[in-house]
Amino acid sequence: MQFQGQILKMITQNAKPIQYYLNLSHDLINMNQLIEKKIRLKHIGYECVSCGNDEKIYRMGFCKKCFFESPYASETIIRPELSTAHLGIGERNLEVEESIQLAPHIVYLAYTGDVKVGVTRESQIPTRWIDQGATFALPIAKTQNRYEAGMIEVAMKEHLADKTNWRKMLEDDYEDDLDLADFREKVKDYFPEDFKNFYSMEEEMCRLDYPYEAPEKINSFTLDKKPEFEGVLRGIKGQYLSFEGGDFINVRGHEGYVIEMEID
Repeated sequence: MQFQGQILKMITQNAKPIQYYLNLSHDLINMNQLIEKKIRLKHIGYECVSCGNDEKIYRMGFCKKCFFESPYASETIIRPELSTAHLGIGERNLEVEESIQLAPHIVYLAYTGDVKVGVTRESQIPTRWIDQGATFALPIAKTQNRYEAGMIEVAMKEHLADKTNWRKMLEDDYEDDLDLADFREKVKDYFPEDFKNFYSMEEEMCRLDYPYEAPEKINSFTLDKKPEFEGVLRGIKGQYLSFEGGDFINVRGHEGYVIEMEID
């Protein structure tokens, strides 16, 4: 089988195990069915997720120009505490920013090799957790907009990590009795005074099941350094494909790359 197209992040379905679909120019390929099969990848170009031009990808699937101009790559995507849509103030495109920022948001704890804090729109649960490769996740607050969630996260970051250590996540090592509810009770005291009313103990911890077993060694590669690759697919976790021998590729990190893919 042969496929060709622009890589977008894998679509997921929360099942046991999680089902993964590689998104190649909106053609969906069920990757779970390809585990134990040999896959060949060849990088043949770029297609910016915004303008569609064959320009080298700068970050997040955008060419350099679009990364600094698109509202979908604005600083508030990375730093929600900078959101201003709730004040009627736009950064790049107020209409787009309102659609993102003025929706209910969840502040959560997730275990991705370490316990971390994160923020996402309520509509992105549990997709966001799956994309991060979280084994466990637990909401700790629900806010009315992105700014409120960001302010809580800023306070939490003084005590917890806010980024995923991809290597630890892929090592898949955790204690069977890990309980994020204990962390949730402890972090209540870290909430800013004006945001304590958003604290919630109502949600139960979510456990996520991946089609994945950690290999003995972990080596990541990119299509920039290795434009042609072939290997036997062994598993999937987060947005990483795991190949025989411990080779990993971050699919989301290659959004906007155009590839040819061949399956034996």
